[in-house]
This record gives sequence, structure tokens and C-alpha cells, in this order.
Amino acid sequence: MGYASLRECTVELESRGDLIRVTEPIDPHLEMGMIQRRAYRSGAPALLFTNVKGTRYPCLANLYGTLERARWVLRHGIRAVEALVGVKAEPEQLFRSLPSLPGKLVRLALGGIHAFPVPMSARSAPVRATRIGKDELPQVVCWPRDGGAFVTLPAVYSQQPGTNWWGGWARSNMGMYRSQLSGNDYSQSQVGLHYQTHRGLGIHHKAALEAGVRLPVNIVVGGPPSLPLSAVMPLPEGLPEIAFAGVLGGRGVRICRGETPLPLFAEADFVIEGYLSATETLPEGPFGDHLGYYSLVHDFPFLEITNVWAREDAIWPFTTVGRPPQEDSVLGELIHELTGPALPTVLPGVKAVNAVDEAGVHPLLLAVASERYDPYRKRKRPQEILTAANAILGQGQLSLAKYLLIVAGEDDPSLHPEDSRSFFRHLLSRVDFRRDLHFQTQTTMDTLDYSGSGFQTGSKLVVAAVGEPIRELFDHSWWEEQNAPIPAPFQRIEVVAPGVLALSGVEHPQVDFLDELSQLFPESHPALKFPLWVVVDDAEFVAGEWANFLLVTFARSDPASDSYGLESFTHNKHWGCSGPFVIDARAKPHHAPGLEEDPALVKRVEALAAPGGSLHGIF
Repeated sequence: MGYASLRECTVELESRGDLIRVTEPIDPHLEMGMIQRRAYRSGAPALLFTNVKGTRYPCLANLYGTLERARWVLRHGIRAVEALVGVKAEPEQLFRSLPSLPGKLVRLALGGIHAFPVPMSARSAPVRATRIGKDELPQVVCWPRDGGAFVTLPAVYSQQPGTNWWGGWARSNMGMYRSQLSGNDYSQSQVGLHYQTHRGLGIHHKAALEAGVRLPVNIVVGGPPSLPLSAVMPLPEGLPEIAFAGVLGGRGVRICRGETPLPLFAEADFVIEGYLSATETLPEGPFGDHLGYYSLVHDFPFLEITNVWAREDAIWPFTTVGRPPQEDSVLGELIHELTGPALPTVLPGVKAVNAVDEAGVHPLLLAVASERYDPYRKRKRPQEILTAANAILGQGQLSLAKYLLIVAGEDDPSLHPEDSRSFFRHLLSRVDFRRDLHFQTQTTMDTLDYSGSGFQTGSKLVVAAVGEPIRELFDHSWWEEQNAPIPAPFQRIEVVAPGVLALSGVEHPQVDFLDELSQLFPESHPALKFPLWVVVDDAEFVAGEWANFLLVTFARSDPASDSYGLESFTHNKHWGCSGPFVIDARAKPHHAPGLEEDPALVKRVEALAAPGGSLHGIF
């Protein structure tokens, strides 16, 4: 049986040496988050802060800090989830191995049972032990420019308007929507709700507006450790996250009557209960986010609080986000493990995808698909993989991808998009930039991406490549041997990887020279041997690490406005180039500022980890 509470989980983690108590006073304003980030980077145990300034509640960090620990925490239900996904991916496999059939059927049956929430009397529900004020909650501020304190591991729960507390779970949504507790214009009875593009809460909000009723919403914090992963899981339409949380947690989610039409999660550590504002909004943010930049201030709906509930032994779980990888990267990796086998049933012809964490997830999606059209033709061109690309961009969270790079699995059966270096080498040796660039303009983008022409507005680019290699990719050693001149106005050219150059020396907004690259680089220049160029602010930084290239190139550029090419042309509304394809990934005035830590606080936190310090050995 899975965990009934977060405290149960922490007790077992501590008993196995995978949790450390931090007993000295720690400030939730910047200090606690900085400790968490360093603990994650060092692969440290989970941290339980028991003396947090400004609150009586202990705070739990780094619970999902390693893939091994996340799997262990979710061990009670993860095999049932794998069995369910396996049946969806290959139904016939269920009966192929008769000796293992009984075990598979038991896991499937138990998983199905745990999908149903279990009613509990309100009187005995642990979460209804105390009513508190919003200001009694831990006020965790992660980054210096954050607009206030935020709930960073919420499970925000809503139901189709008109449903009741018991039966309505079948038409529910549970998502991880950033919830701002303090700052800006929020009163003591309000919480900002930053729900983004393509989120289920928006569907319920729209239905409530059309029905002319208020939408009850609960912000659940803590409780069974399966809730956060379930809240971000890309589930099939019609499968409620609360049901998945029961299967994943190995225990049906306990619910009880609340004081709105929604159920309370009876074993949660905290529940903020209230109603979503109808059409009224308030400024929310800024907030340091997972692209490595701040999401800026924008107007969003807010929750009018009716109650804040807390267990007697409540623990406040939190994380911080920033430039990947961070703790949320582990959740993404676990999601990929669980959902990967079922992908071909959802997107026929698609073999594997990788929303690249180092690039910020949505900015860059790599995919391998089948190319089976016209097998009798010797000369290949992208056909079926373009069909697959359109399907990918129409599927759930994958629709938020900005750059989609897709290749044919038949060209290299060993290729996997998780190996992004090999994927780029494969694509760049085959892509024909005269034919293989496919833009979508004036379309909806991820809320957190500020590279486009406006808020939630920008463009997409599909790059599709099939067939045998058409060029050799040259590397750093070859480039050094050429001793090539650097044409003005560039000041530095660095090789990022085979076939990829980073060029710097010209600050934005100067862009005219990008349309004149063919004049700057004569036909004999060695740079023309590299098919992909990236114009950046610091070529040495971008070439220094592959992760730097991925983040800067794809998070800081908009395909339509930042794409250039040598010998470019437009034919029948199709844009292409005969020479290298160029992406302008320099910082621009409309971009959000990057995340930087307070140097004074860095010294203080690092002193805690020095020999003799209370956190020595943790990071």
C-alpha cells in the first residue's frame, strides 16, 4: 500500500539515510531555495528544514532530486503504471508470456482499483485539522527579482462546473499551475493563478463563464507523493489526474466534503480552497522559470480564498526552478520513461521524441519517425515524417514545441533523440535547407517563451531530413587547420560541434549585416563548409558546453524573425537557402532577463557547506 501522507514518506526516507534534517534557522526568502538548488546539483538526499523563519511548518526540498529516489518514492504504483502503459502500447504482449500473466493481471487489477478516489468523513480527514491564514504558510521566494512567494509544487484541482464533490472527480483536472501567495496587488484573501496555454483549468474556466457560475478551485500542497508527478503527466483526454495519482501512488486518493462543491484531498498537508475570479485579473510575476529567465509580469486570474486547511503534522514541499537541469528535470525524465512505450499508439509512425530539457523543454523537440511512402523510389525526400510532424504539433503539450527537428528512423535504426549530439550530426549531414525548412507563423507559443513577436505569440519551424548523407561535417580540428579570417563585423567564430558554428561580436539591434552574409563570406571561406551558424552574444560561452548551445540557440530565437541564410530565396511562399542556415540567437530588448543569484547570499550559503558548517557534506 502506498503512502498516505508526506510525513510517512519522510520517515522512511530518513530511516534509509536518504533524508537530512536541517535544524538551524533558514530564511525562506532566497536562502532556502539556493540551498535546494545546490543540493540537487550535488545529488544530495532530500532535505527537511525544521526551523524555517516566519512559519511553524517544516519544509521539504529535493524529494524528487534523483531519478533513483523518485522511483523509490513512487515504487508502490509505478509497476502498475508500467503495466497499464504496456497494455496500451502492445495489447498482445499481455498474453504472450503465460508464466508472467498472473502477475501482470494482478498489477493491472490493483492499479485499476486504486484509480478510484476513496470517500472519507470530513470529521476524520487529517487536512481539516486546522484552519490557518495565508500568511502562516511558508513564504518561499526563489530568485532575487521574483514578485513574491509562490507555491512551487501545487496540484491545482478543478471539476466541470455543476458536478458535486463525490462524482465530479471523473470530469476533473489537476495541473501544476504556479500560485503566487504574496506581492503585487494580492490581498490576504487572494492567490494568483498562472495557468498557461493548453491547460485543462482553462477549459473548466471557460465552461463556468458560459454557465454564469463561479468556478471552485483547490490548491493542494503535499499529501501523497504521487500528486506532483500526476499533475504534470500528459494523460489521454478523459483520464483524470486524480485517478492516475491513485494508481501511481498505489493507494486511492482519499477525498472528503469541503466547503465548496469540490472535494478536499483528505490526506493533503495543505489545501487552499476558494473560487477563481471570473473575468477579473491581477498582475502576476515576475518569477524565475525553467527556461533560465524570468517570466515577466502579466495579468492572470486569481483565487478568492474561502479557507486554508492544514494537517496537524503538515510539511510544506517545495522546489525551485531555473536553468535546466533542476529537480523538475527528474519528473520530466520519469514521465518520458513511463509514456515512451505508448507513444506510437498515440502518434502512429512516430518512434520516439525528446523535448530537450537543456533547451528548456518546449523550445526544442527532437523526433524520430517512419518514412515509408514510395519505397520504390531511390531518391528520398521528407514525406511521411512531415505527416508525423503535423501530428506531433497537434498533440497535447507537444503542440507547444517551437523548433521540431525530425528524421527518419530507417536511415539509422540505432539513432535515438535522447542523444541530442548524435541527432544533430545525423540531421545536419542530410538536411537540404533549400527544401527542408517548414515555418508556421503568427501562431500560439508557450506562455514562458519571450522570443516571439508578442505574449504567447510567435512561430514554429519544422526541420525534416531523410536519406543518405549529402555532406561531410567538419569539426574543431579541421577549422583550426584552416586559419580562416573572421570577416567584420564579427569578432569571434567558434566550432560548437561538427557542422555547427557560433559567431559573435555584433550586438543587437544591428541586423542588416545578416542579410548580407553572402557578401561577407566569399565562396572559398571555410565557414561555408558548416551548414548551421548561430549568431550569439558570446561565441566562446556557446561553444564551451553543448548545453549552452541548446539553451541559447533555441530559447533565445524566434524561427520566423530570427532565421537567415546564405543565398536565401522565397519560391511559392517557401523560404530556403542554398548556403548555411543562420539563427540569430542574440539577446534582444523584448527578451526576459536571465536568472542570477545574489553574490552575498551565495557566500553565506556556501559557508554553511564548508568544513565545520551545518550543511557540510550535503553539497
